[in-house]
Amino acid sequence: MVKPSKNHYIYHPVDGKIHIINNSNMRKVLFMAAVAVLALVAIPALAQKSRIVEGGGSGPYKAVMMEEASLPTHTIFRPQDISRFGRRNLLPVLVWGNGGCANSPSGHVNFLNEVASQGFLIVAIGPSNYQQIEGPRPGQTGEMPGGRPQMGNRPPMGERPQMGDRPAGDRPPMGERPPMGGGPGGQRPQGAPQGGGMPQMPGGMPQMPGGMPQMGGGMSMGDPAGLKQALEWVIAQNADPRSPYFGKLDINNIAAAGMSCGGLQALHMSDDPRIKTIMVMNSGYFNGGDDKESLARMKQKSVIWILGGPTDIAWENGNDDFKRMSGTMPAFLCSLDGIGHGGTYMQPNGGDYAKVATAWLKWWLKGDRKAKKMFTGSKPGVGQMKGWMYERKNIR
Repeated sequence: MVKPSKNHYIYHPVDGKIHIINNSNMRKVLFMAAVAVLALVAIPALAQKSRIVEGGGSGPYKAVMMEEASLPTHTIFRPQDISRFGRRNLLPVLVWGNGGCANSPSGHVNFLNEVASQGFLIVAIGPSNYQQIEGPRPGQTGEMPGGRPQMGNRPPMGERPQMGDRPAGDRPPMGERPPMGGGPGGQRPQGAPQGGGMPQMPGGMPQMPGGMPQMGGGMSMGDPAGLKQALEWVIAQNADPRSPYFGKLDINNIAAAGMSCGGLQALHMSDDPRIKTIMVMNSGYFNGGDDKESLARMKQKSVIWILGGPTDIAWENGNDDFKRMSGTMPAFLCSLDGIGHGGTYMQPNGGDYAKVATAWLKWWLKGDRKAKKMFTGSKPGVGQMKGWMYERKNIR
């Protein structure tokens, strides 16, 4: 009686030879073939909905910028491998509002990507423009072609902006009108007042038709609806067994932040105790409005203002907010002189802003003692960085 062969004969189309494989190896071959097929199916889908920015950032968790089908109105920045997170290593969260209250984070991708690579999940307002590689915009790198510092979007000499009741947005030089329209992709910037479209300036900052509005009488910019939607999504995803984020997100350590008008959106989250800390970047409440009073009712554990020096159009508003802080809440104000309103968001790895913001988030959301030293002690780390100044309250 002839025994059945334990070997399998497989023709290899590349080398044109017949290979002999025994049963034990055959199982491995079939398993690897199945894995390869699944990978070929999954990779195109991922490639269509994500992009690796600056090699994933400089942090220990290489990041990805991506869309989530369950939240198409926002962009996610997170570590590529979220299997490294779980009950013993939860992923803190940042919800982000964009400059100009724009419905796209495209002007901040380097900064957001870098922070995510340090071990954070970021949910930014606006759908992902993952197919477009963003270059630095005027006022976002701090450098001009000749190497001179860029003073944000500073008006010509002799035309210094009035810092009183102006909103914290950019204003073009006299005689230069930005094109009419909404936010990126023709969409109205989130958080902008309803009504006629807001012209969009280069760099994402809006200019209101007919001049800058006076913000008295209770008028308020910076509707936080997009940040609230992001917050609710995060909490729901963490509780959903079908979600890839199930049990991986640290919903007790969530921050709200934003740039310029997005900073106002973050400040308007101050009545939500689920937000542990707020980062106000190149922003501050308008003088003369009712919002200033809310600073005394903030429900967070801490707050920081990150500004761009006296040439930052939000300089006086941010400083005035900080001065109004009373009580026992830890508050920090720091500023990079000469960078202006544009910040360092699109410098490589988000520049100095990313270093300061990451340290603040690590301290307040992760309890990182090394990061804490950037803001505490007789010589805090921020004060040792070139061009930076700081003030603090209830922080030693």
